[in-house]
Amino acid sequence: MTNTKQSAQAQVLDPCLLGRPVHLLHIFAAQLRDDLAQSMRLNMNRRYWGGFQVEEVEFSRLEGHEQIGRWLSFSAPAGNIAFSLERKVLLSVLNFRYGRNKNDAAVAVDESAVRVTATEERLAVVLGQQLAGTLAGRIELNLPVTDKAAPLDSEEFKPAAGSHPPKGTWIITVTVSDIVSGSTGRFWFALDKSLMASVLRGLLPDRDQNKKNKNLGPLAQRLQVGLNGRLISKEVPLGTLFDLQVGDIIPISMHRADVLLDDSRLFTAAVTEHKGKLCLTSFEDVE
Repeated sequence: MTNTKQSAQAQVLDPCLLGRPVHLLHIFAAQLRDDLAQSMRLNMNRRYWGGFQVEEVEFSRLEGHEQIGRWLSFSAPAGNIAFSLERKVLLSVLNFRYGRNKNDAAVAVDESAVRVTATEERLAVVLGQQLAGTLAGRIELNLPVTDKAAPLDSEEFKPAAGSHPPKGTWIITVTVSDIVSGSTGRFWFALDKSLMASVLRGLLPDRDQNKKNKNLGPLAQRLQVGLNGRLISKEVPLGTLFDLQVGDIIPISMHRADVLLDDSRLFTAAVTEHKGKLCLTSFEDVE
């Protein structure tokens, strides 16, 4: 008798992900970690993030029961990025931005003792737009050249009405730490289907990208066939053939040529001369 409590749970495969490089998402996560760390060190961003460093970036699926705070949304023609930031991180950034007391730097922020202000809400939007732009830049950088006809301009991501992402949405969890106190916090990105497809497309191996690019267009335009042109044919008696000598001339009349696919006669065509070469033109169906 099998004890169901001790039986290992089999992993359920998502048919929507079969054949897609989800096993390579850790590569994108590592790239994004470096991008975020570099972005936080820029002069324009250091006034917000100068006291923090990026620890970890991970992909996961939203199961629906996670307790994540308020979600903001940033929209662009290429797709939507939802963003949520732990309030303790937001308050720490706020304190750093407006000059916190270094003697109290190691003291954890008591969220319950700090009321929500308009300044805090505006800062959340500024940080979300800044970080969403960094994420959009990484997605675009990974895309093959053929997919960059409509680039993901990070400046196009504008604040929009936000809501909690639905169950099954791919989210990116970023863990940051306070350099002075060592305390950690997190913020999250949620990608819509269009942007997540771009992330996965950017992770395809080169051979798959080349294969995909070669398969563009209708089958009739991609399928290569070989055609043979039969210019003339003449029937002669077998005896005449055996009597032929070097220098003999066989009189012929040039009519329309036959065009064959393997041994099948498909078209007839007129024979013309162009720049010293024989060419076929004026194709007509045999039938």
